[in-house]
Amino acid sequence: MSATAIDADTVEALEDLPPSAKLVAKVLEYNDTLSQSELAEETLLPDRTVRYALTRLEEQDVVESRFSFSDARKRLYTLT
Repeated sequence: MSATAIDADTVEALEDLPPSAKLVAKVLEYNDTLSQSELAEETLLPDRTVRYALTRLEEQDVVESRFSFSDARKRLYTLT
């Protein structure tokens, strides 16, 4: 595991987001890249809540997603 530091702009973007989005961002800070199901497992949040949090984080340009090379049905999420 390698930690990616959250910069001041990201902290500001997170301020108005729900707690679930902040938790997902924190988990991604310590795990470079995770799928939605892995994030749900790590955060102990329901899939639907993780999906909502990821949508809000993408709207704020805090996370970016890409398709998984090993399974094109999955998307992988990382902090920007």
